[in-house]
Amino acid sequence: MRYRSLGNSGLVVSVVGLGCNNFGARLDLSGTRAVVDAAIDTGITLFDTADTYGGGGRSEELLGEALAGRRDQVVLATKFGHQQADMGYGPAAGAKGGRRYIRRAVQESLRRLKTDYIDLYQIHTPDPKTPIAETLSALNELVTEGKIRYLGNSNFSGWRIAEAASVADRQRTAPFISAQNHWSLLERAAEAEVVPAARHFGLGVLPYFPLANGLLTGKIRRGQPAAEGTRLAGRDSYVTDAKLDIVEGLAAWGESHGVSLLTIAIACLAAQPGCASVIAGAMSAEQVKANAEAGEWVPSDAELGEVDAITLGLA
Repeated sequence: MRYRSLGNSGLVVSVVGLGCNNFGARLDLSGTRAVVDAAIDTGITLFDTADTYGGGGRSEELLGEALAGRRDQVVLATKFGHQQADMGYGPAAGAKGGRRYIRRAVQESLRRLKTDYIDLYQIHTPDPKTPIAETLSALNELVTEGKIRYLGNSNFSGWRIAEAASVADRQRTAPFISAQNHWSLLERAAEAEVVPAARHFGLGVLPYFPLANGLLTGKIRRGQPAAEGTRLAGRDSYVTDAKLDIVEGLAAWGESHGVSLLTIAIACLAAQPGCASVIAGAMSAEQVKANAEAGEWVPSDAELGEVDAITLGLA
């Protein structure tokens, strides 16, 4: 496993991270333990969850159980403040980027995770009601108190990343060091504004859905319906001919270069400027190991150019 600094910070993360959104939803405690064990065994250190995953914080709870006795072996990242989720705190908690809400959210996440600090605390979606100055000030208090080590954002646009960096600098509070956004070889819109803004202001980008909900695993091909229980089941509108053209092009390129489609999806994304760690979910120990192994390949500049030509429609 390779490791990198997350943005301009002292936080070091594995090039392949583990997305924990299956915990509590599709995996019980036994399944969660198996995935966590495999991740630690392969050298994965970045574990990314959220207070909404698994429903009502269940992912955090199971992850806390699975990490008992080895909390110091991982970089624990979670999120708060998803605008479309109700965590049951009630209207008195205020807006989700506000000081009171953040205090309540971190208290509950620490309890569920069975830890006294969070390595990377991320606001899940932008709060349209609360000025970013208040959000950053409230988070800075938690950094000072030792409850969280570093701050991150998720689903921010380029201008929001720039605004937050400017405000943090002006008020001398801890800045965001990471941006978690939708990014894969099939979904490259983040490269237009988000990634350049993150790089300019010293944030490392953490792509989520790097396997395009399974399209880039090689399990879905043209004319083959997605298996029941998978993320693509019943999502025929997502599996377009244009995406399948790219998938088939990448698979053919991989065959000629001796690498799997999964390896291309993870390693070529990890090699993109600005990418710090590719967060990939897993349902089994075998999937974790495959993801970790995929991150070991380092494509050359020429190989990256050829893959870019296929994914950007230039081939």
